[in-house]
Amino acid sequence: MIKRKEDIEIIESILKGNSEDYRLLVDRYKDRAFSMLNRMLKNEFEAEEVLQDSFLKAYNGLKSFKKESKFSTWFYKIVYNTCLSVLNSKAKRYEKEFVSIDESFEVGITDNQFDFESTDTSQIIYKYLDLLPIRSSLVLILFYIDGLKITEISEVLNISISNVKIILHRARNELKEIMIKNNFAKESA
Repeated sequence: MIKRKEDIEIIESILKGNSEDYRLLVDRYKDRAFSMLNRMLKNEFEAEEVLQDSFLKAYNGLKSFKKESKFSTWFYKIVYNTCLSVLNSKAKRYEKEFVSIDESFEVGITDNQFDFESTDTSQIIYKYLDLLPIRSSLVLILFYIDGLKITEISEVLNISISNVKIILHRARNELKEIMIKNNFAKESA
């Protein structure tokens, strides 16, 4: 059985000059980070750009990584903050064009997004998650899908632990209401 290297072992190897080991971290975190970014930005091309930028920032910042927290928590914080920067620059660009921010970030719902012919429950739930506000959706994904603890989510989003708990509670209720409203039981049957 091949032992999977821990993140900290990989980081130590990279810092010793084995930069090709960074590929292990990229492979380990690229899919989940991309999924998170794609949900926040609603654009695959932008999500890929931000993901690449985030990995570059993380690589360049490895020397300053404090081993007090997990690499995943530190990395997701970089991803989240980089994404916020993109969203903020988008908002400023829209303001300059005299388009209201509310219209710019409105959730675009197309018929293709609600093609429920697939009986894959997780796909249906992801579609419902897209209907939630970005922060609510993100907290649910980080907690349930990525398995981050509330303290880690607090660190990633730079909000208090009590705020994470409140957002998580409200997001669960919002998701439940959306699922009931859209008759999730029939959709997943």
